[in-house]
Amino acid sequence: MKQNRKGNSLSRAFVALMGSEKRQSITIPLFAICLSLIAGAVLMMILGKDPIIGYKSLLQGCGLLMKKNYAGGKGLLTDFMSYLDIWTPMIFAALAVAVAYKAGLFNIGVSGQMLIGGFIASITVGYSDLPAVIAKPLVIVICMVIGALAGSFIGLLKYKFNINEVVSAIMLNYIFQYIISFFILTFFVNPITRQSNPVGENARLTLQNVQIAGMKTVIPLGFVLAIIAVVVMHYFINHTRIGFELKAVGANKKAATYAGVNANKNIMLAMAISGALAGLAGATYYLGYLSSIQPKVLASTGFDSIAVCLLGNSNPIGIVASSFLVTIISKGSMYMNSSVGLPQEIASLITGLMLLFAACGVYIRARPKRTKDRLDQQDRLEAAERKDSASEEGKEDDR
Repeated sequence: MKQNRKGNSLSRAFVALMGSEKRQSITIPLFAICLSLIAGAVLMMILGKDPIIGYKSLLQGCGLLMKKNYAGGKGLLTDFMSYLDIWTPMIFAALAVAVAYKAGLFNIGVSGQMLIGGFIASITVGYSDLPAVIAKPLVIVICMVIGALAGSFIGLLKYKFNINEVVSAIMLNYIFQYIISFFILTFFVNPITRQSNPVGENARLTLQNVQIAGMKTVIPLGFVLAIIAVVVMHYFINHTRIGFELKAVGANKKAATYAGVNANKNIMLAMAISGALAGLAGATYYLGYLSSIQPKVLASTGFDSIAVCLLGNSNPIGIVASSFLVTIISKGSMYMNSSVGLPQEIASLITGLMLLFAACGVYIRARPKRTKDRLDQQDRLEAAERKDSASEEGKEDDR
């Protein structure tokens, strides 16, 4: 009996912790994050390392905490601005996944769309002598257009031939990867780095070696654009007719069609917008954070963005918070490895666990409801038993 009461107390605490269905959009991602961080801490202890020091080193590597020592001309601001630089493409990439997901589509081709947009922008504008005031906006426009075309092609295959978008996106990833690698290694390779020739500073979206408070740092110009994109996409998804139609198609395509929504048009539109955002991720990654493209390699940002999107509940505001955390883990892993001696793969493992627990969100969301229903039923039975018992006692008193 005591064990049953203890179990009920724990169940009630779990239901209270998860909160109402409205609050679960926040509590469930937080629950997934806590579980993954706990699992990461356990693994660090198994490896004989202090998890507090391990997580502290992640923050130090991102410029969110002071390091013990800095190289000449560098400081906390240098690390933080570098963190903003790599955080920017992650925001765009996660938004790309979110827009497609709202329409019931899974854009796993973000990395390929980043690559094709970044490559075309590099060879058309990045190697040109155009003035910076023209070159920088132009690479953004080119990446958006190329990314939108790549996304639209996936959407076209989906509604014309009913080809699953996951299959076509993966195939395009390989096609873009190897065709672009061929052109880089044939025409644009740097003989020293064996990567593509670096783009000019006139077209690069990250200003280099800027002196601020006596420190050399970078300034990611695309970060402001990323924050604007978050606000615009939040308004677009939640407060426009087109955004409502996209969500209606994602929720139930047949019902949306019956209600007069053109599902095929919205599939194309969702993939076009998703591709354009992926193109912006490519612009800020290949012509911002980096200045060149490594052949035969797809950016991990495009795949990590899936975890970021799921963790942020496909909500643009939630994506800012989840991308902030995931980027800390990936960016700070190098410093964690050098200062604490923990393998960088620990960071990938923690990110993977976040994705795993976030993917279990449907189960976690259903669990409190089932538990609450069971507890309510138990309460009703106990109340009925107490009422029957009181009635029996009353009858005995009358006798």
